[in-house]
Amino acid sequence: MDRPHHKSWPKRLPHSLTVPATSLWDNLAISARRYPEKAAIVFFGRRYPYAELQRQAERLAARLHAMGVRKGDRVVLDMQNCPQLVIAHFAILRANAVVVPVNPMNRAEELKHYIVDPDAKVAITTADLAAEIARADAELPQEQRLAHLVVTQFTDAFDPAAPDAGPMPEAWKPWLLTRHALPELASGRVTAWTEALANDLPLPPVEVGPADLAVLPYTSGTTGNPKGCMHPHRSLLHNAMASSLWGNATPEAVTLLVVPMFHITGMVSVMHSNIYTGSTLVMMPRWDRDVAGWLISNWRVTNWTNIPTMVIDLLGSPNFGSYDLSSLAYIGGGGAAMPQAVAQRLYDLFQLRYVEGYGLTETAAPSHTNPPDAPKQQCLGVPFLSCDARVVDPETLRELPPGESGEILIHGPMVFDGYWKRPDATAEAFVMLDGKRFFRSGDLGRMDEDGYFFMTDRLKRMINASGFKVWPAEVEALMFRHPAIQEACVISARDTYRGETVKAVVVLRASHQGKVSEQDIVEWCRQNMAVYKVPRIVEFAAALPKSGSGKVMWRALQEAEPRG
Repeated sequence: MDRPHHKSWPKRLPHSLTVPATSLWDNLAISARRYPEKAAIVFFGRRYPYAELQRQAERLAARLHAMGVRKGDRVVLDMQNCPQLVIAHFAILRANAVVVPVNPMNRAEELKHYIVDPDAKVAITTADLAAEIARADAELPQEQRLAHLVVTQFTDAFDPAAPDAGPMPEAWKPWLLTRHALPELASGRVTAWTEALANDLPLPPVEVGPADLAVLPYTSGTTGNPKGCMHPHRSLLHNAMASSLWGNATPEAVTLLVVPMFHITGMVSVMHSNIYTGSTLVMMPRWDRDVAGWLISNWRVTNWTNIPTMVIDLLGSPNFGSYDLSSLAYIGGGGAAMPQAVAQRLYDLFQLRYVEGYGLTETAAPSHTNPPDAPKQQCLGVPFLSCDARVVDPETLRELPPGESGEILIHGPMVFDGYWKRPDATAEAFVMLDGKRFFRSGDLGRMDEDGYFFMTDRLKRMINASGFKVWPAEVEALMFRHPAIQEACVISARDTYRGETVKAVVVLRASHQGKVSEQDIVEWCRQNMAVYKVPRIVEFAAALPKSGSGKVMWRALQEAEPRG
């Protein structure tokens, strides 16, 4: 097959990689042997040397083993960015188990699925979220409940009075500094983080290798509950290694880690790739433009993977002129297109070319990315290291020539093994082409004459709000729990900052007409679903358009929505 993108391929890099015959745990163990005293993580001024990171992960792994965690068991990990997330992630892998990363914005109703579907018996979380997990757990049948919940306080990881802790927004202080009481678990035991690590328990031998299941991140879709994506060690290891090489990372790199690590991009392209390289992660618990500006300036950050809205926000800060971003050597990201004017401003100010990429939970983050030395703006990039990507007619699977729009298919070592407990969905997600198994992305795109890919539309019904993927069917399923809602159809609406936002067209039950307002529905949604899924706009309607078979014609509502 013709590969025109090889003309713009970085000359320093091969077109494919040999995946190491090791586990993800070995990356931390090797970096800790090489750089024991080097900072792996910096968090509010607290430095975690690689040797300390390994020691804490091993202590927690030993505790998990004592709790009954065995090879292949799934362990829920529900946290915002903090050092404990990295420690827990690697501890689960060291215990030969499987990480189930959960978005910390999820509420109890959503959390039940992440306990029941992976058959998890152990969860690890922060104290601000522990009560929500305990509430979800208590509402489950006894045989499906957790046996153990490990809970950490944010201040277990840092001293807020440290002289080089840096700025902390007032809005963060109650969240980060409050020490919450531990909840009770309906049929299990709650263990404090400090107690969990204070042990001299034996470590089990490492029993996992490249083909064993490592991470089970969940992705939603066009129907109902989120599906677990089965990623073995080898798929994440490939993309961690490839991301490091593509971004010119070295052990001397200092990387700003602000994209969430529960998400596949933060987990693989930032956390795992930097641990593999032996670089330093300067960690933010969540986004704040002035904290980011201070951290980049103070710690001389060299690499920053983000979503474009973060760059837009930082450039718009009234304090922007006081920040020194001259240390940045690499900046890039994805999740949404970078506006051309903002990309140009980055180049004019710092000679930085913003490197956009594209990937899915199913592809362990990047399947495509722009060559750092030859990026095109508002472009998905070229197929990543070891990746074979095609544009095909979604009906006939005929490969299409440059310029024609079709479905993007992806083959390579970064592609997941399939959906957890969903052989039907797995079968639908893959096709054979030229003797290879290709993943159907569900995204429509085109390839230009140079081999660069561009997004044109979606086959799947999905809303992209500042890089967060919102699946209307999941939001609708949650909204139907409201006693006033007879029918609901979720579509996207334009948003000048988020790009897209969530809108719900709702038909009220006759018994609730005039008794419930649009804002009441919004507030209820805030209580029952992750904040990024919450409809920002609710519109009442007498009826929803339906097809002859009675299906809601969501596309008719979407096409009627103003796009300007």
